[in-house]
Amino acid sequence: MFQLYGIQALRAAAAFMVAVHHVQYDAIALAARSGAGFSPSLLLPWMAGVDIFFVVSGFIMVHASADLFGRADGAKLFLQRRLARIVPLYWAATTLFLLVGLVLPGALNSGVPDLAQIAGSYLFWPTISTMGLVQPVYSLGWTLNYEMLFYALFSLGLLLPRAWTLPAITLALAGLVAGEALAGPLAVPLRFWGQPIVLEFVAGMGIALLWRRGFRLGFASGVAVAALGVALLLVAAQMPGSDAPWAALAWRGSAAALLVLAAACGKRREAPSAPLRWLALVGDASYALYLVHPFVIRGLHELFQRLGWGSPLLFIIVALAGAVVAALLVHRLFEKPATRFMRRKLGA
Repeated sequence: MFQLYGIQALRAAAAFMVAVHHVQYDAIALAARSGAGFSPSLLLPWMAGVDIFFVVSGFIMVHASADLFGRADGAKLFLQRRLARIVPLYWAATTLFLLVGLVLPGALNSGVPDLAQIAGSYLFWPTISTMGLVQPVYSLGWTLNYEMLFYALFSLGLLLPRAWTLPAITLALAGLVAGEALAGPLAVPLRFWGQPIVLEFVAGMGIALLWRRGFRLGFASGVAVAALGVALLLVAAQMPGSDAPWAALAWRGSAAALLVLAAACGKRREAPSAPLRWLALVGDASYALYLVHPFVIRGLHELFQRLGWGSPLLFIIVALAGAVVAALLVHRLFEKPATRFMRRKLGA
C-alpha cells in the first residue's frame, strides 16, 4: 500500500491547527501579565482541525482495512490494531496529566477528577466531569471517545457481509444523531455520541469508496476543490454561531470533506516534493502532536513567565516549533515502539 502523502500532510495541518488554537490562550495570558498587546488570530476556525481528523479517520479506516473485509477474524484484527495504535500514547498522556495535576495543580486548567471520570478516561467512555462537562480527565481525549465509538461500530460492521459493512455503520451513526435530535437530550453517553460531528466519519468512508473505485481529480479540479474547502473555513471563521453543532457540520465538516477529497483523489506525483515529504513525516506524528502539544505549550508558558519574557509572538513561535519537535521525538521513541509491542502482544 503506497503512502497517501496528501492525506498525511493534511493530518499534519489538522494537528497544527488545534495546536494554534490552544497556544493562543496561553499567549493571551502571557500578554496580560506582561502588559504586551496581543490579539488572537481569527483567520480560521482553528478547531476545524478536529473535523479534518474525523473525515480522515473515516477514509483511513476503509483504506487501511481493505484486507479485513469478509475475513472471519477481520473484526478482531481491526480492533486489536486500533487499540495498539491508540491506547498506549493516550494512556501515557492521561497518566502524565494526572501526575502533573498532583504535583502542580495550579498549572492545569481543570477541576479535580473523581474516580468515575478517571475510569471513564482510560476506558474511552464519556462521563460527566466534576466541572459538569462531558469530557475525560485529559480534555483533549473527547475526540478519542468519538473515535472509539467509530472503531467499535466499524469492527461490528466487519462481522457483516462486505456489501453491508459501510451502510450498516452509516445507519448506526445516523441513528444516534437522529435519536438525539428527535428525542434528546438523551442520557450520557448517548447524548455525547449523538452529536452531528460523528457524520464526518461517514463522509470520510464515502471518499474512501470513491478513491477505491478509481475516482480521481485532475490538477485544476483538485486545486479548485481544495480552494473551496479553505474558502468555507475562512467564511466559517467570520460567521456568528458557526460553532453550533449543526452549523459546524455544515461549514467545517463540509470544508474538511472537500479538503480530504482533494488530498486523497487529487493528481498524485510519482515523486513527492521535499516539503510534502516533510509534511507527511509530521503527519505520521500527528497523533503525538495532538496529544503532546498542551504539555509543551504549558511548560513553555511557565518558563517564559519565570524568565520574564513577555512577547506573545515569540512564545507562539517557540511553543509551536517545540510542540512539533516533541511530537516527532515522542512518535519515534515511544509511540512507534509501543504500538509494535502492543501488536505483538495482541497478535495483530
